Amino acid sequence: MRVVVTGAAGFIGSNLVLGLNRLGIDDVIAVDDLTDGPKYRNLLGARISDYFDKRDFYARFARGDLGNVHAVLHQGACSDTMEHDGRFMLDNNYRCSKDLLDACQAQGARLLYASSAATYGASTTFREEPEFEQPLNVYGYSKLLFDNVVRRMLPAAATQVVGFRYFNVYGPREQHKGRMASVAFHHQQQLRETGKVRLFGEYGGYAPGQQARDFVFIDDVVAVNLWFLEHPDRSGIFNLGSGRAQPFNDVALAVVNAARERAGESALTLDAIVQQGLIEYIDFPAALVGKYQCFTQADLSALRASGCEHAFADVATGVRRYAQWLAEQPGSSAAS
Repeated sequence: MRVVVTGAAGFIGSNLVLGLNRLGIDDVIAVDDLTDGPKYRNLLGARISDYFDKRDFYARFARGDLGNVHAVLHQGACSDTMEHDGRFMLDNNYRCSKDLLDACQAQGARLLYASSAATYGASTTFREEPEFEQPLNVYGYSKLLFDNVVRRMLPAAATQVVGFRYFNVYGPREQHKGRMASVAFHHQQQLRETGKVRLFGEYGGYAPGQQARDFVFIDDVVAVNLWFLEHPDRSGIFNLGSGRAQPFNDVALAVVNAARERAGESALTLDAIVQQGLIEYIDFPAALVGKYQCFTQADLSALRASGCEHAFADVATGVRRYAQWLAEQPGSSAAS
């Protein structure tokens, strides 16, 4: 099987490449933009058959230059929710994806692509239906616009098309994302550098640190993608989260206790880490007022109806595994 992964050196893309390798698939064509050169490290140890810069790939794929491609796992996008250049966002996230969809349909290739829970925005219901889609930024709108194209074409689709609305994904190989890396990553960096974790204080009717998100571990995201790759008869747009909202306090607690476990110390309760000053609550940023999701929780009804019964890790389990991975990286001081 020949599979293309766009955004292959990125967070989710690199983990997908390694997941494909674990299935024995090594005819993997990696596509990315390595202007940020150090991202190459995410692909160390991965087995790929070719690499294309994204500036070359799309036109060559549309011409059929890459031979018989069975599936494209399309993760390439601008995922910066603070990017306000709508022209850039729509060209990069919408038009590029639309052209890729057309090429896949013309060549008989399957398309599994990254959508986002940002399509829901201000909604309090997270079900894959138009009445609940209220994006708060142009990033969310760019993803919704492509989802709507997919919805219109699905009844006549020649091959499998699957969109995954990723919720708050965290885990190995996201360090290059900077400020857009997960809260789990930033908490671990903060704890190592300052001895404490910073969380938003009271906002939106939520007590300090109690704003809640659906945090989903990267291994679970990979597992669901690969399940659909192995079930080519299933198409649609699906939430990909744990189905379980947990407060940011839970992430901080998991990060602190993972560090304590590595140091041979016993776990603490949330009250105890607050009393010991291991959490610092900060004022909610004015720049995010009205643009911030205080609660997300994936409705997994459609995913389960597809036949996918994957069991998702909770925050305590996923963060512990992530912390261990970070501690094992060359030159890491995460264990200190």
